[in-house]
Amino acid sequence: MTMRRLIASMLAGVLAGGTVAVVLIQTPPATAERRGQAPIVIGHRGASAHRPEHTLLAYEAAIAMGADYIEPDLVSTKDHVLVARHENEISGTTDVATRPEFAGRRTTKTIDNAQITGWFTEDFTLAELKTLRAKERIPDLRPDNTAFDGLAEIPTFEEVVQLALKHGVGVYPETKHPTYFDTQGLSLEEPLLEVLNRHSVRKAYIQSFETANLRDLRSKTKLPLIQLISATGRPFDWVAANDPRTYDDMVKPEGLREVAQYADGIGVDTRRVVPLDATGKTLPPTTIVADAHRKRLDVHVWTVRNENSQLPADYRMGNPASPVYARATGNVMGWLSRLLELGIDGAFCDDPGMGRAVVTKRSL
Repeated sequence: MTMRRLIASMLAGVLAGGTVAVVLIQTPPATAERRGQAPIVIGHRGASAHRPEHTLLAYEAAIAMGADYIEPDLVSTKDHVLVARHENEISGTTDVATRPEFAGRRTTKTIDNAQITGWFTEDFTLAELKTLRAKERIPDLRPDNTAFDGLAEIPTFEEVVQLALKHGVGVYPETKHPTYFDTQGLSLEEPLLEVLNRHSVRKAYIQSFETANLRDLRSKTKLPLIQLISATGRPFDWVAANDPRTYDDMVKPEGLREVAQYADGIGVDTRRVVPLDATGKTLPPTTIVADAHRKRLDVHVWTVRNENSQLPADYRMGNPASPVYARATGNVMGWLSRLLELGIDGAFCDDPGMGRAVVTKRSL
């Protein structure tokens, strides 16, 4: 029995009850030049279905479950150190609101044209942030994760990189709000590249919802770049520059042609691949995967989640009248299999073990 067959057999036996923690031989990146290799599994914010996101606990779990890459979202501290948080506002992911010594830091800011009140990483030094403890961001959906509240620090990007190198997996950092951080004198790209270069990281993708910073990075690194594309809206750097184009324009053939001038792939909302109707059920797929491949762009989708409330309606399972139906695990295996059938090159998964099981089964 081959290693992959053994792993697939082990995982298949436990899918009904959860995931199994095993360390796997990692799959090389499925770049355009290597089309045909197994799609990559990206641990979305770590194994965020099982641990509070963007903690070393979550990243360690993702690695054990077989992720090829772990994904840190990056924001800056006051002293210009990159840390892993979903947003620079941290009241939802840390205990900062309970810390009286930081009560005076609560403020309201405008981030990408949205007014937000809370506590922001750029108002704290790294030493101050390290005194905080992480907590589950969506406890109603993932109550089991609250068992880990208060156990983990906010990790630096360097700590995430060191963990990935130790275990032989890749990193897939996202620059969060790069235009905003530029206005604060805390540009994200230079410290990002400094950490990657100092540790000689070769297995990495760099992603952004904006375009200008990716164009800038293209002249400074040979690492593959991924243009993120939401289901709606437009890149904030286009908003700031009064550019009327939208993400809808970006996925047209001429838009993808432009993306291919500076990026190696696109990271798209799953609804760009398989749209949903007004009831949440799937519609016939679009041509975006084939269109992108014709431009030699990889297609990575986000985000594959286990919970019924996070799946298309026709992939939900169980009794809708149940009080736990929304957070119950649906047919995530079938949903990811459908996306893989359409030719995607990778998927961001909140449960990397589930993702690894599906990808491995298809490769047998």
